[in-house]
Amino acid sequence: MTILVTGGAGYIGSHMVHELVDAGEPVVVLDNLSTGFRFLLPASVPFISGSTGDRELVGKIIAQHGVTAIIHFAASIVVPDSLRDPLDYYRNNTMNTCALIDTAIQGGVGQFIFSSTAAVYGNVKESPIPEDAPTAPISPYGTSKLMSEIMLHDAGRAHGLRFVVLRYFNVAGADPRGRTGQSGPVATHLIKIACEAAIGKRPKMDVYGTDYPTPDGTCIRDYVHVSDLARAHSAALGHLRRGGASATFNCGYGRGHSVFEVIDAVRRVSGRDFPVEIAGRRPGDPPELVANVDRIRKGLAWHPQFQDIDTIAAHALAWEKRLLGKRSGGAG
Repeated sequence: MTILVTGGAGYIGSHMVHELVDAGEPVVVLDNLSTGFRFLLPASVPFISGSTGDRELVGKIIAQHGVTAIIHFAASIVVPDSLRDPLDYYRNNTMNTCALIDTAIQGGVGQFIFSSTAAVYGNVKESPIPEDAPTAPISPYGTSKLMSEIMLHDAGRAHGLRFVVLRYFNVAGADPRGRTGQSGPVATHLIKIACEAAIGKRPKMDVYGTDYPTPDGTCIRDYVHVSDLARAHSAALGHLRRGGASATFNCGYGRGHSVFEVIDAVRRVSGRDFPVEIAGRRPGDPPELVANVDRIRKGLAWHPQFQDIDTIAAHALAWEKRLLGKRSGGAG
């Protein structure tokens, strides 16, 4: 009954591992540590360094640990990077996922949970966005994830693999108990960048575009707390274990916050002001992405706990302070 968590030493993956361990689930982690960190994981969890595209290695893990379910987080996730180097994203996200699905089927794994993204929708006219909205990604990142979703659907029909696809909107925050959080040296997430500016780790932060067709001109996103997201995966696993059919769910709260509103939240919880500079738009950024969450609330009985933007910002800020202490040699 062991669960294999790929990318388990990364930001979302490590929260998932803690969630599973807290629930008494047997877990094994596979991560190549390109963006993950071993210190984010409980010491008791078996850890293997390697790639999801390594069929021999993944096959051995499945056999040796008795893996019955896979939660697949391992991926490259930075939209601008995908525009600069699309083939790397197709290789790491799509081709490696293809190898992982194939190896899982060969190894008798019956349940698969896939970490997808709202980027599969692209520039949509409907808001909030339902799961059956047209998918037209505007970045190789979004396309790489959509291709993986298609492979899962085809593999499910052909081989009986049951799966849940979770399309994340903007993931933020950190473990309320301070065990893990976003730890990469190069920040790409808005709330993390704002928190770094608030604690003086960076001299300023940039806002990319103030001419979008939104109330204050900045992009609007549906921010979901990472701990709530981990619980959504647990709910998806329970759904599959009960014999539930394969399904796709949005993961968000059904309401959005603009870039300026997020900056204001970080200023409130930190009690600090910090410089903000206006820059041009980035390619690949839709004006608004907000989830329709009716399906996940009904289908998985998911009840998020940390929906307040100030709470999300406060947990992210606490982690940044702890991380700063770790890297400066403090007790953290």
